[in-house]
Amino acid sequence: MHTEATPTHCPYCALQCGMGLATGPGGVEVVERPAFPVNGGALCGKGRTAPAVLSSRVRLTEPLIRSHATGRLEPATWEEAVGRVAEGLSRTRTDHGADACGVFGGGGLTNEKAYALGKFARVALGTSQIDYNGRFCMSSAAAAGQRAFGLDRGLPFPLEDIPRTGCVILVGSNLAETMPPALRYLTELKANGGKLIVVDPRRTRTAEQADLHLAPRPGTDLALALGLLHLVVAEGRTDEAFIEERTSGWEAARAAAMAHWPEYVERISGVPVPHLRDAMRMFCDAEAAMVLTARGPEQQSKGTDTVGAWINLCLATGNAGRPLAGYGCLTGQGNGQGGREHGQKADQLPGYRKLTDPAARAHVAGVWGVDPDSLPGPGRSAYELLDALGGDIKALLLMGSNPVVSAPRAAHVEERLRSLDFLAVADVVLSETAQLADVVLPVTQWAEETGTVTNLEGRVLLRRQAVSAPDGVRSDLDVLHGLAALLGHEKGFPTDPEEVFEELRRASAGGVADYSGISYARLNEGNGEGVFWPCPADQGQGEGGHEGRHEDGDGEMGRGGDGVRAAHPGTPRLFLDRFATEDGLARFVPVTHRAAAEEPDAEYPVLLTTGRVLAQYQSGAQTRRVDELNSAAPGPFVELHPRLAARLEVGDGEPVTVVSRRGRAVAPARITSAIRSDTVFMPFHWPGEGRANSLTNPALDPVSRMPEFKVCAVRLERT
Repeated sequence: MHTEATPTHCPYCALQCGMGLATGPGGVEVVERPAFPVNGGALCGKGRTAPAVLSSRVRLTEPLIRSHATGRLEPATWEEAVGRVAEGLSRTRTDHGADACGVFGGGGLTNEKAYALGKFARVALGTSQIDYNGRFCMSSAAAAGQRAFGLDRGLPFPLEDIPRTGCVILVGSNLAETMPPALRYLTELKANGGKLIVVDPRRTRTAEQADLHLAPRPGTDLALALGLLHLVVAEGRTDEAFIEERTSGWEAARAAAMAHWPEYVERISGVPVPHLRDAMRMFCDAEAAMVLTARGPEQQSKGTDTVGAWINLCLATGNAGRPLAGYGCLTGQGNGQGGREHGQKADQLPGYRKLTDPAARAHVAGVWGVDPDSLPGPGRSAYELLDALGGDIKALLLMGSNPVVSAPRAAHVEERLRSLDFLAVADVVLSETAQLADVVLPVTQWAEETGTVTNLEGRVLLRRQAVSAPDGVRSDLDVLHGLAALLGHEKGFPTDPEEVFEELRRASAGGVADYSGISYARLNEGNGEGVFWPCPADQGQGEGGHEGRHEDGDGEMGRGGDGVRAAHPGTPRLFLDRFATEDGLARFVPVTHRAAAEEPDAEYPVLLTTGRVLAQYQSGAQTRRVDELNSAAPGPFVELHPRLAARLEVGDGEPVTVVSRRGRAVAPARITSAIRSDTVFMPFHWPGEGRANSLTNPALDPVSRMPEFKVCAVRLERT
């Protein structure tokens, strides 16, 4: 007999696919949820096998403290462990000041935990030094969206709109392997007669579905986008009425694009001029079109400008602010969207408020019951925070991240972590980072707790507790409550997630990411399809100036049949009336191509790009503990073209050493003609000698502070 399935969501990527969990003779089993619209019941292998990580065989079940006598992590009581963490943080504050304490969060934390972590850092510790690994996810797209539209939400429209548009340019995304259930939207697009253009230096499983595959040299996506806009102008395909009525700044952006003539772009990117012309015509011939970006163009030292160039292409052709058209970003991490909206990012307060805005500080401080002047200012971005460990930052509390594997220049980051006076890690498993800690706190995971997440569409969802956590495991909210109490804040850090969410609603009210009209009761209604933010508690607009219209079946807006004001329905589609800027106009931003921070030379003649594979997720801390996934993807590899392999005299499966200015990695060769001959690819899920991020470049985008994961110079050696 099986128990009745509890409706919940996958713990992995930003699709947040709907699933049910039931308990049967074989333990916890996944049950399909066909009614959930995002995935319609479909799941990838990671989702199907997610219950495997619930096993006590692979996860942490008791606190660990590093013994002063042996130097090893040894079991301890919760009271001992939390006391040691509070002592380490308190001693650091006393000896070196509040900013000597750092806090590092994760894009997999629920909204409640992200909110509580940000509040803990700023109220209980009084430190400005907080950021999270979502900075490595879509920060460049966020910065570009803010500049152009005045608001950042991964997709300004629901996924269901994608098959109904006329053309999609997919830039730097391999959906077939990173978000397999989403591939159906592209399949349906083509079945409906729409065109798919994929931009990727590799001929991935996704690129194989394309009507046109453009394979630019890594680091040249900015030039490619500018070349397409040049052709749009040269062939008279701009939407002059849209530009005049709904945008500003066109002349400067137009002049910048016209400096990127097609032959020049071909020389930079390697994409032939005829392919550029084909792409431009496919895009402009469609009645409506979209550009979707992912980490490929975003994880560059010019990622914000690169995304800005693709946004300029949308604006110039009138493909924004109207149905079935626009720019969107395919967020990667499970709660990458909500994780930065509510306070664990270095420069933001809940509701996507700016930490430097006096009105925002006053509002949030009022909810928290503290003096606005007591709130610290903006701190360092993620990599800059990690780079400062052992220097200005002496102690670190880390939740839900594994930077020893996931950070750029990872060997250096590992060294900085080891140099700390004190490191505490709260996690589900003993990750590579947790192994370095002075205290490790075992915390609950997705199926063992209730909480909200926000998927890549801006859809706020309720994950429901389906099973009990093992004895000896506590929630992150319990951890923060206990630490805050020992640091002198006995109130203000509740352990009940719904109580935290109610406070989050008040803190976000009137902000850009306004959740005040969303409640657990509402999220429990119907099929649990969620509510799109912004969703204010009333029908008025929030600070963001977003479009908040909705229509009932008869076309009437906002009132029930008895004339009583209805609850705000949420906002699936943004910008239909106006953009979220002060004047309601979208802003063109003039951008110009520039080289990557590190280009190939005689010593390092090859380009490295990194990414994911189907069976593993992010740093692999959880998926590498699932036998079925490890069988499908047992370890790292170096993908290289046959011509490059021939020059090295290396055969398929033979070990190859990849060397950059920051380190080296060794992995078997995977020889394929599906990659450019001047480029190699490595997945980044593994530690040890195959750690791809030992090689990557931490050069930062000047706006988003995103590291340049996607391009650096390397040389290859036979091992």
